[in-house]
Amino acid sequence: MSNNREKLFTEFAAPTTQEWLDKIQVDLKGADFNKKLVWRTNEGFNVQPFYRREDVLKLKTPDALPGEFPFVRGNKKNDNSWYVRQNIIADNAAEANAKALDILDKGVDSLGFRFHGDKVNAEFVETLLDGIRCDIVEVSFRTCQRHVLELADILTAYFEKKGYDKEKIVGGIGFDPIEKMVVGGKDTTPLLATAPRLVEKLKDYPHMRCIMVHSEALNNSGAYIVQELGYALAWGNEYLHQLVEAGVDVDLAARSIKFYMGISENYFMEIAKFRAARLLWAEIVKQYEPKCDCSCKMIVNAATTSYNKTMFDSYVNLLRTQTEAMSAALGGVHSIVVTPFNAVYEKPTEFSERIARNQQLLLKEESHFDKVVDPSAGSYYIEELTHSLADVAWRQFLKIEEEGGFLAAVKAGTVQDDINATNDKRHADAAKRKEFILGTNQFPNFTETAEGKEPLACSCCCGHKEEAPFKSINSTRMAADFEQLRLATEKSGKTPVAFMLTIGNLAWRQARAQFSSNFLACAGYKIIDNLGFDTVEEGVDAALKAGADIVVLCSSDDEYATYSVPAFNYLANRAMFIVAGAPACMDELKAAGIENFVHVKCNVLETLKEYNGKLGI
Repeated sequence: MSNNREKLFTEFAAPTTQEWLDKIQVDLKGADFNKKLVWRTNEGFNVQPFYRREDVLKLKTPDALPGEFPFVRGNKKNDNSWYVRQNIIADNAAEANAKALDILDKGVDSLGFRFHGDKVNAEFVETLLDGIRCDIVEVSFRTCQRHVLELADILTAYFEKKGYDKEKIVGGIGFDPIEKMVVGGKDTTPLLATAPRLVEKLKDYPHMRCIMVHSEALNNSGAYIVQELGYALAWGNEYLHQLVEAGVDVDLAARSIKFYMGISENYFMEIAKFRAARLLWAEIVKQYEPKCDCSCKMIVNAATTSYNKTMFDSYVNLLRTQTEAMSAALGGVHSIVVTPFNAVYEKPTEFSERIARNQQLLLKEESHFDKVVDPSAGSYYIEELTHSLADVAWRQFLKIEEEGGFLAAVKAGTVQDDINATNDKRHADAAKRKEFILGTNQFPNFTETAEGKEPLACSCCCGHKEEAPFKSINSTRMAADFEQLRLATEKSGKTPVAFMLTIGNLAWRQARAQFSSNFLACAGYKIIDNLGFDTVEEGVDAALKAGADIVVLCSSDDEYATYSVPAFNYLANRAMFIVAGAPACMDELKAAGIENFVHVKCNVLETLKEYNGKLGI
């Protein structure tokens, strides 16, 4: 066989970028290229409809190697393995231990224990860790910030008692007093002095991290990706600076910090976020002149966000968490927590926890996501996203630093104001369906009822109450407003019946009936669709016979001038009358007394609240 390699398709000339753009402009038929095809992201930069090799050649990120500074391509050289983590509320040490041993046999290799400060004692810890090999399994702890020093002493004594190799202990103690300021507005400034002492107690355990940055709290409050990234970097730098200023060796300080980040539904952007985060954190730490580049590694535990999860149609949460976990895995994080699909409205069950674990195991054992280091490297799109995110997040980081650092910004309330403004905007966008929440504000399950389910409120395991002198962030989920609307309908004891009076043009009446059905079902109304009627009188009679509370006229814009007023007059206020659409004759219809219209420009949430009010709900 010949060793010559023939290059295929040499007879075809490679088109230039300009030739592609010219062809696109022809296909757009005069439409504006930027408005039609360029995506202006929430992160503040534009994404082009296509990228080519010449775009990537301008960037520096593809030149990096896995496991080497600045770690944009990951901390590892040989594989992309990550820890499968599950968190456990340890109110009872024996029960928590039994659960931990059980799930360790089911694929988990990272445990996160959370318990009240009054539980911190040697007996509790020994019972909790009985039978768990802490030199094989990653074990992390979170308790009241005032008890972390005591917990560190207990753990180090326990590890020495067991004779563990200190190099093999992987885990951490969750010390993050700034999180309490951000989330609850509490003044935990006095606790910051604990950090150097805590780091000193664990200095002989190189993989036991104890200074945490819980930027997932921002993610769970609706922060855009660049906001979480920029603030996480400033947050981490605040701790690093304070430790170094207190006399802690920079290498020790840097390897004591761990980041807890959220994962939103923006699939490719999240992959790029974790890559950009490692790049920027490495550059930040490098400025402190550590002795080893390995101190510049960013260790990230990624958790699926709670912000986009829903109580209704909750199995859709499985789709959300699956793609979120994929983003984190491909982004090269240290460990992943997949929150069970039902955590929004109840304590996770054995079934939902098993599914959550298996979502990660599927990525490892069936999809082999753990085999290839940085599989997204070289992708023109993801490399460009990485660069753009890094650029915008770096500017945000510098802005915070110029204002005195992250702690000063939190005390001034600028961080909280920024996150809350984004949360408000996203709630407003969801109300108008500019942001879709599948199964909640778009394509709801018509027949689903809550069956006693109620959204769960967040609670602090600390048990220590503080006044709140600072601003706090609002962590209300995006679906919460629609859920409260639907619950109000259910609890009223009356389920309004919405009847689709379809007439006229077949295509238009079917399209508008489908739109109106989805619109009104968001409030939990019973929907009755129809194939069509010959006259409006026939349709109104059928609606009243069906016990309709709402009659929705569904037709074409041109035919509304003919059908709307006769239908409205014949109905004679025996039910609410709605026109599906925003026809050109809307003003004339309003003059005739018709006041209800549903169309794509409606604020769905406010419109449905108004209808509930008219229906006495």
